[in-house]
This record gives sequence, C-alpha cells and structure tokens, in this order.
Amino acid sequence: MTHNGIRFENKIALITGGSSGMGLATAQRLIAEGAEVIITGRDKGRLDAAVAELGERATAIAGDVTDAEDLAVLGRTVGERFGRLDVVFVNAGVGAFQPFAAVTTEEFDRIVGLNFKSVFFTVQQVLPLVSAGGAIVINASFATYRGAPGTALYTATKAAVDSLARTLAAELAPKGIRVNSISPGYTDTPAFRVETTPETQAEAASRVALARIGTSDDVAAAVAFLASADASYITGQDLLVDGGLTTVIPSAMV
Repeated sequence: MTHNGIRFENKIALITGGSSGMGLATAQRLIAEGAEVIITGRDKGRLDAAVAELGERATAIAGDVTDAEDLAVLGRTVGERFGRLDVVFVNAGVGAFQPFAAVTTEEFDRIVGLNFKSVFFTVQQVLPLVSAGGAIVINASFATYRGAPGTALYTATKAAVDSLARTLAAELAPKGIRVNSISPGYTDTPAFRVETTPETQAEAASRVALARIGTSDDVAAAVAFLASADASYITGQDLLVDGGLTTVIPSAMV
C-alpha cells in the first residue's frame, strides 16, 4: 500500500467509456490517486470536455470499441505514447430492456457487440501492454444475480463478461495480472436519469437496503480498490456495488 491515499502514483490506466458516468468518475478517482489516465469513447466532443475537466494527466483517444480497426488504433496509440498499462477498466456498454419475444437478430447483434464482443476484443488488443502486477476490471451488473422480465438480452451479455473475468483471471494469473469484475446496482448516471422518472428512481431506492441509489463515485471507489495493491490477493471475483440490493431485504419490506 502507498501512503496518503496515492495508490496509483506512476501508474497508467485505460478506461473505456470514460467520458461520463462511471467511467468518468473512475478516471477522476484514479487521477486523484496519482495515475495518468487514458479515456476512450465515440464522441470526440464529450471526450474533449472530459479531458478539460480531468486535467493534464488525462488523455483521450476517440474510437468505437465495436470496431476492430479502432481497437487496433487504440492499442497502437497507447503502446507508442505510454509503453504499458497498469490498470484497465473495461467499462463501455449499454442497457437494453425489452421482452424476450421482441428481440430481433439486429438488436441481438448490436447489444452483444457492445456489451460482450467489444469487452472481449478490447482486453485482447491491450493485453500485451498490461504489466506484470497489473489489474483488469470489467463492468458487469447486479442483473446477473436476479432474473427479471425484459432483461434477457442485457443480462446474458453481462453474465458473459462476468464469466470472462473469471476465466481470464485463471489464464493471466501466471503473468501476474489480476482480473475481477464489478456489478453495480441502480446507479445515478446520465443514462439512468434518461431511462427513469423521479418516481421510478424513488421506487428503485426503496428496494435497496441502504435506501438510496448508488453514485458513480461509489463504483469508482470499488474499481480503484480492485485495481490497487490493496487488492493484490484478489482475482477472479465479482464485487457487488449495490447497497445490498441483491442480497439484503430492506427493513421496510420485512
């Protein structure tokens, strides 16, 4: 462990989907703890705004994680400019909620491409840059622990990346690389606000043992822990960051 909370001094981190929400909050957290951070995303304007907010230890590389050539450019650019990675937070993804019978082949391919295929090939592309002792954290979801109507496609992709984290943990352990996943519960992100009303947000909070919706900072703190030397003996695990939503019954519901 380092002193004064600076756990990432001289560390280089890559965060996909880093221009807003959980990705941006994690970038802020890692920079505050000493890291240089590279963020990716498709929208150059949002990336530029994020870098302006994050400061001089942030770099943006625009690209689409579902595009093989963009991923190749990402790997080459990081290698040429930084030479290595110590932390990778594979965060880019999207929600998708519709009845099972309504899922089309086009929507299936889109969501699998965003939530699973892009994760798989992002890790594959940047893995040669990850240092021994490095850490990879993949963003999964509490949804993998609970069956819910209208979530079949989304939950399947998140179960896939949860499983991927465990299998990569086994494969990469001999190289000294740890791989874990996080599973956020209801989290107050720009996407969450667009998809829900104040009433549904309040109803969601009532299901949480800690009686509130999570924040992106809550998720960032969990990612920072798993990526740090404080978690040096933790690999192949999924960390629920859900206020007890999955495993605890709120007292008001008893």
